[in-house]
Amino acid sequence: MEQKRCISSLTLAELSAELKALGQPGFRAKQIFHWVHQKLVTEFSAMTDQPKTLLAKLEEHFYIAAPQIERRQEAKDGTVKYLLRMADGNCIETVVMRYHYGNTVCVSTQVGCRMGCRFCASTQAGRVRNLEAGEICSEIYTAQKDIGERISHIVLMGIGEPLDNFDEVMRFLENITSPEGVNIGMRNISLSTCGLVPKIDQLAEKKLQLTLSVSLHAPNNEIRSGMMPVNDAYPVEQLMETVRRYQDTTGRRVSFEYSMVRGVNDSDACAKQLANLIRGMGAHVNLIPINPVDGSPYSATDAANVRRFQQKLESLGVNATVRRRLGSEISAACGQLRRDEMNGKA
Repeated sequence: MEQKRCISSLTLAELSAELKALGQPGFRAKQIFHWVHQKLVTEFSAMTDQPKTLLAKLEEHFYIAAPQIERRQEAKDGTVKYLLRMADGNCIETVVMRYHYGNTVCVSTQVGCRMGCRFCASTQAGRVRNLEAGEICSEIYTAQKDIGERISHIVLMGIGEPLDNFDEVMRFLENITSPEGVNIGMRNISLSTCGLVPKIDQLAEKKLQLTLSVSLHAPNNEIRSGMMPVNDAYPVEQLMETVRRYQDTTGRRVSFEYSMVRGVNDSDACAKQLANLIRGMGAHVNLIPINPVDGSPYSATDAANVRRFQQKLESLGVNATVRRRLGSEISAACGQLRRDEMNGKA
């Protein structure tokens, strides 16, 4: 028996080709794409302007990604965190964060993660599978329908390493920015990577107008390898060469994420090394007070030390800000809800 495929993962061009193979006229593809990515239907029967014979064929060959909200937590600041159950029973996390400029959704790109960063709950059980493009889109659509407000910004910083799921993430970006869909501007999208050097070069070739955010977290190989195993494959020097090459190719400024860990990467010496590492790039550093994670050996730097580190960077000519902590009372560390569900604590 043929396995159904996710129709919401198809780009408009791919959908056109599929419908042509079914003997359908060209205009049907745009109509169906509208239903899935603009009107956000989750059932083919809701496509009221389509012939019943076509709907029957779609039902036979395809499905629309429509995760179920397994758990929903809302913080006092308006942050909403979802544990979403996918069609195969696996769970992922999605977070809506409210800012003065609009609603930002943080999406997962994989079920689990194989990068092994030692301060992250997402990676503790490894990677189960990649998410399809339509499943990533469905995180946004599910959240938007739940809160009843438009999502205007996206960060690919949830469970998983986006560049480890390169092809599906690129397909997702094409669909989510399509004028025929929800039409979220590429400049309103940030993609975070732990530093997969070959994939950063591959991304640079596409010259997308998104913001690349590199999870650096340490200014030298000794500290970074202790925190992030990926550094053994792609050391700091190689990563920085690649990031500079990315900036030259795309003309886009890169930002660096730097999680502040007590007694590990929060000294004045680390600030000086970091400033030297990114000098001349015009890059922005986002300092992150880490959320506590069970099973992690790390604890968060206190607020005063974060501020001191920021001031040290700024005195050395580096543009640095402290990430606003949202939803700290609702298991905000990425991967915690999923891990609790896996461990039967939900």
